[in-house]
Amino acid sequence: MQEPIDSRNLVARAEELVSLARKAGATDADAVTVRSRSRAVAVRLGKVESVDASESDDFSLRVFVGNRVASVSANPGFDAATLAERAVAMAKASPEDPFACLADDADLSHDHPDLGMLDPGEVSSADLTDAAMEMETAALAVPGVTNSGGAGASASLYGLVLVTSRGFSGSYIGSRFGRGLSVIAGEGTAMERDHEGDSKVRYVDLDPAAELGRRAAERAVRKLNPRKAETGSGVTVVYDPRVARGMVGHLASAINGAAIARKTSFLRDRMGERILRPGLTVIDDPQIFRGPASRPFDGEGVKGTRLAMVEDGVLRHWFLATSQARELGLRTNGRGVRGGTTVSPSSTNLSLEPGDVAPEDMIRSVKSGFYVTEMIGHGANLVTGEYSRGASGFWIENGELTYPVSEVTLASNLRDMFLTMTPASDIDRTYSTASPTLMIENMTLAGR
Repeated sequence: MQEPIDSRNLVARAEELVSLARKAGATDADAVTVRSRSRAVAVRLGKVESVDASESDDFSLRVFVGNRVASVSANPGFDAATLAERAVAMAKASPEDPFACLADDADLSHDHPDLGMLDPGEVSSADLTDAAMEMETAALAVPGVTNSGGAGASASLYGLVLVTSRGFSGSYIGSRFGRGLSVIAGEGTAMERDHEGDSKVRYVDLDPAAELGRRAAERAVRKLNPRKAETGSGVTVVYDPRVARGMVGHLASAINGAAIARKTSFLRDRMGERILRPGLTVIDDPQIFRGPASRPFDGEGVKGTRLAMVEDGVLRHWFLATSQARELGLRTNGRGVRGGTTVSPSSTNLSLEPGDVAPEDMIRSVKSGFYVTEMIGHGANLVTGEYSRGASGFWIENGELTYPVSEVTLASNLRDMFLTMTPASDIDRTYSTASPTLMIENMTLAGR
């Protein structure tokens, strides 16, 4: 997807904003432009339902007057001098924040590697329409599928321009392509829905549309005529990779520096201690070539490096941006993300690394248990670690997936779940959070 606007223009505007802020009385400042371009096509039952396109360049200016900070945002066409003066006036009226600051000069990145983030090709709306139609046609051809929830394909461009008063100036741009659909199997009150999708930096790397359609359809058909499993404790649960990503996401939230600084994480006092079983490693790497969340520098101009957040089961790092790092008496590790006019820490390309056992062998090792393919609700309390979520999937009996299961609840505590988690050898790194199949022992299941 070709870049429609020269970033140099946006860099020049950001430099002007920083200069004007300093003239208006700011001791420090940074200016950001977040770029977005997207096209999307949605189809249902062989007809195009919508063709959407959007584009924006959103500007924000953050200024510091001593320990006082304020941020303002604007759309293209703003008056730079007025925006700078308004931001400085707001900062002077703001309360002091001892931790708000720009990244230290020593942390700034001056070497921006090419991470292969931009697809130089062009994908037309017709290409997107054809892919969406092909997915849906393949899905509807599978016996047992009775309706379509719709199919879609998209192409997007995103980027960041950052200029700071400490001498940092940089920009990057990347592309992202996606396709996905949902389908319905069965009739009347016995209907079941499932979905499938894919997302890649390069259009040619996407899974074939027809294959995605067939996978979604086959999953929906397999879910027909579900039962409720028996209520019990000590249940062995195997998480499909699609839902296992959520478990890694819970871990990421619990080791986020913002939650640690606020003392709102059940892992806040566990640095240097074992939180996963021995042998397990969790990696965060913003520098992966064509990675789904790769970037040459973070939202403060800091280059993040590959980190083992958890190594051999032991917690080694928090996700940190400059402000949270200062509050904790630490140094940023380049995980700052711009969100509107703020900077918060977050993961990048995060993965729980795979183990040695094949997922099929893992399932065969379970005499009686539950294979989870879908989770419902957000019942993970990251302050206490308490976990309770609705789930559906398949019952495991003597190492085989037997009947479909729905309307059950799984409960435990994330502390215990992390310590009994076993990863399989498979892993799908399509999305920014990746996990293999996971087996977790001794959970409580509430069913019939």
